[in-house]
Amino acid sequence: MRTPAWSVVFVCLLLTSGLAGLVTATPPRPGTEDNGLTENETATLWSRDADAYLNETAYRQRYGESRTPIQQLANGTDITFTRPPATAATWTRNDFRDLSAGNSQTSLYPDHASLTSGRFIDDAHATVFAVHPSTRGHLEAGETPLYVAPEGAIRGFVDYRVRIPDGHHSNRSSITWALVDDGISAVRLKSDDDVIVRTGGSHTPVLAYQLDDAWSTTLTLEADIDVRLKQTTTTTIGNRTQTEVAYRTETITVADSLDVEVYNLHASAYDAAYPNGDTGVAIFQSRPWQGYTLTEDGDSRVRGVWRFYTARDPRWDRLTQATATDETEIHSEALPVYVHAYPSRIGPRAEPIRDGPTILDSWGRERTSPHATLPETVSVEVVDRAYTPTYGLAVRTDNLDRDALSVSGIVRGVDATPITSTVSSGPDRELRESRLTAEVVSQTNEQATVHIELRDTATGSPIDLTADERHVSLNGESGGGYIAIADQRVRTNESGVAVVTIDQPGVYTARYHPGTWLVATPAYVSDTATVRWHPLGTLDGWVGLLIEVGWQFIPFVVVFYAGRQILRFFGLRDDSERYP
Repeated sequence: MRTPAWSVVFVCLLLTSGLAGLVTATPPRPGTEDNGLTENETATLWSRDADAYLNETAYRQRYGESRTPIQQLANGTDITFTRPPATAATWTRNDFRDLSAGNSQTSLYPDHASLTSGRFIDDAHATVFAVHPSTRGHLEAGETPLYVAPEGAIRGFVDYRVRIPDGHHSNRSSITWALVDDGISAVRLKSDDDVIVRTGGSHTPVLAYQLDDAWSTTLTLEADIDVRLKQTTTTTIGNRTQTEVAYRTETITVADSLDVEVYNLHASAYDAAYPNGDTGVAIFQSRPWQGYTLTEDGDSRVRGVWRFYTARDPRWDRLTQATATDETEIHSEALPVYVHAYPSRIGPRAEPIRDGPTILDSWGRERTSPHATLPETVSVEVVDRAYTPTYGLAVRTDNLDRDALSVSGIVRGVDATPITSTVSSGPDRELRESRLTAEVVSQTNEQATVHIELRDTATGSPIDLTADERHVSLNGESGGGYIAIADQRVRTNESGVAVVTIDQPGVYTARYHPGTWLVATPAYVSDTATVRWHPLGTLDGWVGLLIEVGWQFIPFVVVFYAGRQILRFFGLRDDSERYP
């Protein structure tokens, strides 16, 4: 198992201090539970807990032991992951063994259980504990689907209590009741209306499922509960006593349903060759996915917008223990933990950071921020505005092993080899070099006109970006390439020419931004051109400058002349006039 990458920094804890104790039904203190995870792994699970940091000095005084840096970090903030971790499923699988049902006179159930009662059976329920591998996706407000792997296991909790009728006694007769037998006779798992798994009775059933052909479905956990009681009726007639024995039975079916999205990963990949030998790769998948690797060792990879955290299902924090006379709330010994996926403000990333792939574009239907779907106690860098969920992601790389190209999903263990379509050798999406030129063709003191020309380097043919504009991008919006200069976007005409007017002196760089090679035919690589403009670059500019400077000096000349005249008027002479 690959070690998860921590996406938070420990230094932030040094800014926070305080005292906070652990209360009932909160995550266990590090080192107090053995659930198949290391202490550090266990500490990363609890993103729903209150991040009230207990500093290390106070912790040692209270518990007589120290914590690792990861444990301290998890006590003060939430730890996120770049890939769906296995820790949630491991914890849930092992912690589930601590879940125990009551006896025949006691029923245990969480608050969200759907209770059913009959004549002899009371407080009966079958409740889904967890399903794994799975990931709860936070797509936007009102949309938080649970994605489950096509093959996995669902864990449930079934319990009930037997209501034994009170006996009846009179002078001549009596009726008594006794429990003969009770139990769970069968457990089933349905996908919509089809039974896909059957198993024997159990209070804590584990049902392995396979949902290869489904896209979305409703998983229903069903259990049959049987009870058999003995009714003894004794009647006294004179000196004779008559006893009658009858057996009463009851069967109740209880169920719980869970709507899921079956996470089948089927990705399509497209690649093309750049003139310098680089490769363009674009991969599409119709659901959120984590990213893809470009090399066998996995060092060259691309991540989409999704990040992950783990959190318990707080509905299982406490259970109700019900008997015929009392209901008591108790601490639950088992806490299911789920992986959650959310769009991060960090956005798509390529690795290695310095010399790895270059992200060209991403596609997906724009969504609103899912910030409201996260509990207040979860502190992660979720986007706070509209975002693109990266259903498609294109990169440029000089390090591609097509045989090793692999896509990773947001559900742990669900990966895929994309269906690849190589377009570099075909004429439809040929990548070519472009040549961009820019020249000042006319100018005044106030503005200049720049003539921009874009041509195919190999053929010399003009590149018409107005025709390119008619292409539609993968987001359904107007697509195509454009030229950016002086905060303006322009497109060349059928002659490959565009004209731009600039009104501020300076050095300007025109840059050609090609349309994506997945849409444009043919497709080109970018190019740049530089142009300079200043009014002093013309004779008129210099004449205008001299006139402007002359006008600026007129007040000084007038003052100087007036001063000399005043001196003459008062009879003052300079040295040349006094001494001939």
